[in-house]
Amino acid sequence: MAGQGRDEDGGHGSSVEVTIHDVAREANVSIATVSRVLNGQNRVSDATKAKVTEIAARLGYIPHSGARSLIKRETRTIGVLLPDIFGEFFSELIRGLDRVTRQHDYSLLVTCSHGQSRSAATMLKAMHGKVDGMIVLSSDIELQLDLRRMLRRTPVVFLNQLPGPEAADYESISMDNFGGALAMTRYLIGLGHERIAFLQGPEGNLDARHRLEGYRVAMAALGREPLAELEIPGDFSEEAGFRAVGRILHLEPRPTAIFAGNDDMAIGALRALKEAGIRVPEEISLAGFDDIPIIRHLTPPLTSIRTPISELGSRAAERLLSVLEGDGAVPPQQQMLEVLLVSRGSTAPPPQAARASKRASASLRTSS
Repeated sequence: MAGQGRDEDGGHGSSVEVTIHDVAREANVSIATVSRVLNGQNRVSDATKAKVTEIAARLGYIPHSGARSLIKRETRTIGVLLPDIFGEFFSELIRGLDRVTRQHDYSLLVTCSHGQSRSAATMLKAMHGKVDGMIVLSSDIELQLDLRRMLRRTPVVFLNQLPGPEAADYESISMDNFGGALAMTRYLIGLGHERIAFLQGPEGNLDARHRLEGYRVAMAALGREPLAELEIPGDFSEEAGFRAVGRILHLEPRPTAIFAGNDDMAIGALRALKEAGIRVPEEISLAGFDDIPIIRHLTPPLTSIRTPISELGSRAAERLLSVLEGDGAVPPQQQMLEVLLVSRGSTAPPPQAARASKRASASLRTSS
């Protein structure tokens, strides 16, 4: 943004840009001194500060953001690297990031890695010098290790739980994926389900791994060995959920509940069940993970684990800004956000339990 200039009579017009050189010349100080005053640095006397501030105001000088970024080596831009940018999860995440960065007059530069190290490296090189810090979501273990090496000198907040002993050296904010999957599986068991199929996320994905672990721990409470046939491969896409149902319906005995590792797979599974003529939840219960906004409008509305997606973005932006704008070194923090089980119409007791309950109720009515 340019400041106002002076007209030919020495008044203030808008035809000529007022620069930092004009302020320095009129105040009889160096450009560096003007820069220090306008950027709030303390290595200038009070008298000089007052003089420079008065002259800058009188001339109508407004520091140019590009010049300020060169002087302070800041761009007031935050880089965001995601595995993808499509879908409600990422929309909610970006909404949370944007809400906080706008409040602090920062911009977002968003790109995606598509889960590939080479693509991530290309994107990071393109952002070099254009951002003050990075917010990164990468649950792929190998890619995450590569990213940590690439971002050694860049302030960064990771949006997932980091593996390995060096995790304490990085800022991270994550969801309780293990606890959420444990709670959902226990909930389905509490309804009376014993044959619960689990739709897994991508292989090598940390979030998917923690959700699978939560499912396994809860299923172990039934006193049985883990059944590989109930753990269906997936990749967090709707198509994977749709394909998984074809496999599940051929299992004998057929599972009475399906727990999808995320909501997108649950949406695909619901579509496949409807096409197969299977009623949800009367014949098969269905649950997801993330609680993206659309699932409460499905028929039936989907039971899911609510993860505070927008809050995850907001917290990450707040944490990164505190690092960028803080004085001195800020010790890295590792935060974990709580999740919440939300029960809706897609889950119910299994068919045999429902029939037994009806018989028991009828028997009580007859005896009374």
